[in-house]
Amino acid sequence: MKNLQTQTEALDFLNHFNLLANQVVEGFISGIHKSPFHGFSSEFAEHKIYNPGESTKNIDWKVYAKTDKLYVKTYDDETNLRCHIIFDNSSSMHYPKTNANQVFPANKIQYAALMAAALLKLIKKQRDAAGLTIFSDKIDFTTKEQGNERHHNLLIEQLNLVCFSTPKKAQTNIAETLHLIAEKIHKRSLIIIFSDMFSANTQTQALLQALQHLKHNKHKVVLFHVLDKKTEMDFNFEAEAKKFVDLETGEVINIHTDLLQETYKTLAQKQVQKTIELCKQYQIDYIMSDINENMQKNLVTYLIEKQKFK
Repeated sequence: MKNLQTQTEALDFLNHFNLLANQVVEGFISGIHKSPFHGFSSEFAEHKIYNPGESTKNIDWKVYAKTDKLYVKTYDDETNLRCHIIFDNSSSMHYPKTNANQVFPANKIQYAALMAAALLKLIKKQRDAAGLTIFSDKIDFTTKEQGNERHHNLLIEQLNLVCFSTPKKAQTNIAETLHLIAEKIHKRSLIIIFSDMFSANTQTQALLQALQHLKHNKHKVVLFHVLDKKTEMDFNFEAEAKKFVDLETGEVINIHTDLLQETYKTLAQKQVQKTIELCKQYQIDYIMSDINENMQKNLVTYLIEKQKFK
């Protein structure tokens, strides 16, 4: 996808991104009220008289218009959940290559960013605090957890920017990022990771130590493993000679797909299984997020894990 050339163009993309994230959440909420998950957000309980000096954010202005008196809405099940989203912006997350005519989301980075934005909007509805770290071979952006409107808009804007930026040749360094997050977040939090878990180097031991560090601090961790299963797992390419380019290292392999298909599928399945086993070992919730599937199941998973988090 092209770079954002003007301020107006960037704003148009941001508005479009916001609209799509809202549509995902609204569709989810519409369905969730028909399911067993009632009360997933802070629900209105009753009115109480407004006392001068209190925050005005919960004043019911519709009631004021009818009665000329100030009343404040109170809510049940308000929480102080702290949620931190860790977002992989390495080169492999920008697969497959997109063009301006494709329907959004068209690749892993766009799918993951839209899902993360939808989760942020749910977190905001629930009056919880959210933080965001975007990383590749290093941390590109990070914020502490906050719950105000300005902070929320900043996080949405950052996710929008990674969607439409040209990918840099950067590898995934998730282990170092997790260590840094574990050092910085001292209060027990819900940590949500979006990553394809691809790395040019074997990082199993480093990842083990990083996950151990997070769990030592008693954080609840959820991994959304973002994949394009059609090509990355099923290797669904036409039987012909093709050139494959490693997005993170630039290495090129020319091979006939028939010669590689079965071997590749076996290795890919083993790698995914290794990730699943690591998650089980450290009681991390693993969700395979196929970009060709609907996002509803991912939102349901977030909701379930939030309800279990105490």
